[in-house]
Amino acid sequence: MSQTLHERIASALARVVNPRTGTDVLTAEMVRDIGTTPAGRVRLTMLLSPADPATLVRDVREAVERVEGVADVRVDVKDASEVDGPGRSRQPPPSSAPARALPVMNAAPAAAPRPSAPTPVAYPHLGRIIAVSSGKGGVGKSTVATNLAIALASTGARVGLMDADVYGPNVPRMMGVNAPPPVVNEKIIPLEAHGVKVISLGFLIERDQPAIWRGPIVMKIVTQFLRDVAWGQLDYFLVDMPPGTGDAQLSLVQATHVDGAIIVTTPQDVATGDALRGAKMFQRVNVPVLGIVENMSWFECPHCGKPTAIFGTGGGKRLADELELPLLGEIPLDPRIHEGGDRGTPIVVAEPGSSAARALRTLADRVTSALGATATP
Repeated sequence: MSQTLHERIASALARVVNPRTGTDVLTAEMVRDIGTTPAGRVRLTMLLSPADPATLVRDVREAVERVEGVADVRVDVKDASEVDGPGRSRQPPPSSAPARALPVMNAAPAAAPRPSAPTPVAYPHLGRIIAVSSGKGGVGKSTVATNLAIALASTGARVGLMDADVYGPNVPRMMGVNAPPPVVNEKIIPLEAHGVKVISLGFLIERDQPAIWRGPIVMKIVTQFLRDVAWGQLDYFLVDMPPGTGDAQLSLVQATHVDGAIIVTTPQDVATGDALRGAKMFQRVNVPVLGIVENMSWFECPHCGKPTAIFGTGGGKRLADELELPLLGEIPLDPRIHEGGDRGTPIVVAEPGSSAARALRTLADRVTSALGATATP
């Protein structure tokens, strides 16, 4: 009697061995909740501990893809330490449990599933590390980060851009690149766009896959993007942070030495109030705040050039004065900014002569000067 699809999948998984333990993933119950459809679609859950090589996820996916009758494979990865706590038996969780993915290409063994806060590691080849952050969403932080990276690269600098916004990775769309990055000699090769090397969680997960992660997993992703990506020698390394003052910000400053932070806001008080807390967070963890960027400062009429302050005026300047920091730039609101971002051609590339592009290039010059002022003798 011929084997069923489920049996063929089980046979294939029995040949995938975890090099850490020497046991196949099926015997070790690392793979659970295998579901199939008559059309050959397969979905399964994989439990991965911090000590396991994350390349096992790729090995499992490829093994199932080679099975006769399989048309599509989806692997939902969960943190094994959260599923199987101390004293609990390794019984399969309910199939309705929410999936947690860990889209990393390689991982170094960890001593314990919940280590204490690590000592920051220096990465001299990354050059000056700059965090681009905001107190709240919707202020154009990723727009500023992508355009700033391109503006710096246009001066001849070697620039890397890391999308650390693990909950809403928008850099792939804005930079116009989106593909699984290759892995060579256990190093992830960043993609390149507009003269900038780019890595993003968006390259590694499905567009509709939610990132439902707690601090330890966020820390692992941030650390891996710093350590296991073949960045080469850079002059500037920009990190697009998620909004707020959460796990990603703390993970970055715990993982490496950050040379400076840029806080993006819009003019209205509701945005500057949140930006104030974001700036204070970096100051509290001894990261120099280089200055404030006010985005959407005014709308410039495309016909007559007259500026209109849609979101009020002076919020960025008042925030900078309160913090005793420079106002690094005021970026006008221009429909071509979001149009270019949606197309993957940021405005400094698409409309280099526009007021917004000129303001962003001025911002790049001021950031370079601010970093020079904070350089250690």
